[in-house]
Amino acid sequence: MFKKLAFGSLLAALALGPVAVSAAEEAAHIEDVAFSFEGPFGSFDQNQLQRGLQLYTEVCAACHGLRYVPIRTLSDEGGPGMPEDQVRAYAAQFPVLDEDANRHLYDPELGEFRPLVPSDHFPANTLQSAPDLSMMAKARAGFHGPLGTGINQLVKGMGGPEYIVALLTGYTGETKEEAGVVLYENTAFPGGWIAMAPPLAGEDVEFADGHANDLHHEAEDLAAFLMWSAEPKMMARKQAGFVGVLFLTLLSVLLYLTNKKLWAPHKGKEFH
Repeated sequence: MFKKLAFGSLLAALALGPVAVSAAEEAAHIEDVAFSFEGPFGSFDQNQLQRGLQLYTEVCAACHGLRYVPIRTLSDEGGPGMPEDQVRAYAAQFPVLDEDANRHLYDPELGEFRPLVPSDHFPANTLQSAPDLSMMAKARAGFHGPLGTGINQLVKGMGGPEYIVALLTGYTGETKEEAGVVLYENTAFPGGWIAMAPPLAGEDVEFADGHANDLHHEAEDLAAFLMWSAEPKMMARKQAGFVGVLFLTLLSVLLYLTNKKLWAPHKGKEFH
């Protein structure tokens, strides 16, 4: 009896699973993007990261924070590569409340505002409903697979940056109001409706390098920057992994040669 019930449940899951998954895939349309940092030998495009930083600063920072990202990492190798003097100037444009500074001169409940320094982290969110973007590119998965197995991620990766690109470019222009909140139709957001208004419209900023600033290119630049903010040491990790694979390969060859020289002549012989 138990075997029959288990077999029936399995058949029901197989029958309903593809329907549920296909419905989810129709609701969330994610396209693969050929980012430069993908693959075992990929690396961040420094110019793209600088454009993404500019987009974040001028568009996203008004609501969203990067509280887990130190500002000093903007000058790290493999990142935006900003000179240290530019990093200091960039940090100084953000005021932060220093509650411990000059308490005898200011209201102890208010503290004093001071400019950020490179050792500080990016400011936190300014809106309670706005999520922090520090780990957003790794917290979202754009690609899944049949029955939610995630098998597509073996080929395309997690797809976090692709999800961000799809979200930023997936607004249809349709809106509706629920419980006093305006919702915007988005083809990439689960459920199809999101409370965030379209943050990018194309030509939002003027890039110093003259790069195209249409909607899709802006979304890719911002997604690449958010991927760097989520994993700023990606290049060092890839390098360490490559060195590790080379070391293990060399070790395997040495072990094989050692076995062949020392033990192969004695294999099959009888010892008394």
